[in-house]
Amino acid sequence: MTTATKPQNGTAGKLGLSLLVSMGLGYVLTVACARLLQPADYAVFITFWGLVMGLGSTLSPLEQELSRQSAVAALTGGRAGKPALRAIGVGIAAVVAFSVVILLPPINNRLFSGHWALALIVLAGGVAFACQFGVRGLLIGQHQVRPFAGLVVAEPAVRALLLGLVVVTAVSGLWTLSIAVAAGSFAWLLFLRPARRLVDVHLDGESWPVITRRMLVLLLGAALTASVITGYPALVGLLAPGGDKAKTGGLFAALVVARIPLTLIGPVQSLAVPFVVRLSATDAGKHKLRRVLVLGTAGALVVAAAGALVGDLVGPWAVALLNGSKYQVAGWAVAGLVWSSVLLVPMQLLTAVLVARTQANRVLVTWAVVTVTASAILLFFPGDTVSRAVIALAAAPVAGLVVVLAFVLERSR
Repeated sequence: MTTATKPQNGTAGKLGLSLLVSMGLGYVLTVACARLLQPADYAVFITFWGLVMGLGSTLSPLEQELSRQSAVAALTGGRAGKPALRAIGVGIAAVVAFSVVILLPPINNRLFSGHWALALIVLAGGVAFACQFGVRGLLIGQHQVRPFAGLVVAEPAVRALLLGLVVVTAVSGLWTLSIAVAAGSFAWLLFLRPARRLVDVHLDGESWPVITRRMLVLLLGAALTASVITGYPALVGLLAPGGDKAKTGGLFAALVVARIPLTLIGPVQSLAVPFVVRLSATDAGKHKLRRVLVLGTAGALVVAAAGALVGDLVGPWAVALLNGSKYQVAGWAVAGLVWSSVLLVPMQLLTAVLVARTQANRVLVTWAVVTVTASAILLFFPGDTVSRAVIALAAAPVAGLVVVLAFVLERSR
């Protein structure tokens, strides 16, 4: 093993550990809040959580863009310049525009059931997320692994600390828990000093129009993905008919449990791009890639079906065990949610294939199909909110899987 390899392995270990700790803390927080709130309030809280975390997912391309700028600058021993701040500015502007929309009374009432000021907390959390991903990008672009990993862990840790204070002081409620969630997005302030050293505000570069066009395309793609993953509760609250909030709260509690398979997709997805690039270099590799894609998709369908069966049998019990007996959900609903969560894994891996082939437009088309399918079912399918939400989330990945598989197999022939 060369000396060059050892730091890379150490870096991967640190980043992987920090991501696992971050995801674990996130799940602990959602379960803790479920136990502190009644199901009806929990439905509103998870809608709020979905909006904040959905904004976070939407803004994540800022980290990629600033890490690129920072890494390019590091090659010449320099620092990122004004384009880095412009990219963050585009992200903040997108958050403000989104927040204005959810402050409109008809939309605000559907999302928050009268708790209109939650939209202001979403605005604060979203702006903080834009700054946070900017700081993370600057740090990792210059290979500042330790502060980067610290920031990844600090975000959920701040939430956990504030949540503990809320519980100890006996002021737990929808408002205080929501503020604690948004406050975690401000963890970047703890790492502002090392990040500031990596930026020179006097260095010019790409103009506002160039940065704006690039960032809007990246943010749009991330927003489409987030709408059916982290932000799905908000999509349900916006498009599905109103109904029994207690039942919706039980559904969202089950969704948190069913989404566990998606927590492991990040590291695997990062490995998919170089894997595709290597295999695409030869005709034999292309043939092998086609076989891997077909068999992998077929295997995912089998696993999804098995997971749905397990979800139907033990899902309601698992939800009640984790969140409390006040959360009731039907077995068929858990089955649909598990089916969806498993199928979203190959969906994201197959879109990584398109990323490896620099086919960003096809990635946008794929996630647009998923989002439009889910939205149409939420709007027009007969039934209550729970049935529409489950059917929409079960059907949308199937439609997306058909589209993305057609895209990747067409190129690999």
